[in-house]
Amino acid sequence: MTFSAEMVDELNLLLKFPNKSLMQGIKVHGDAEPNMVAAAKRLFEKGVITQPDGGYLTDLGHDLFEHAQVVQLALTH
Repeated sequence: MTFSAEMVDELNLLLKFPNKSLMQGIKVHGDAEPNMVAAAKRLFEKGVITQPDGGYLTDLGHDLFEHAQVVQLALTH
């Protein structure tokens, strides 16, 4: 199984969340890249983020964020 373009967009959006504090989120504006707007909506529908336009990471979102960081670090070295 490979990553679809939609999965890559979702991973990239996850990696945009601040990693310094669990109490910080993001806002995906309506004029953002359409693939990022769609990725935010999908992540919300999957229970990964709290709002369809960003918000905060849920518990699942925090777990996925940590795993996405590990994958990113492993592939950039």
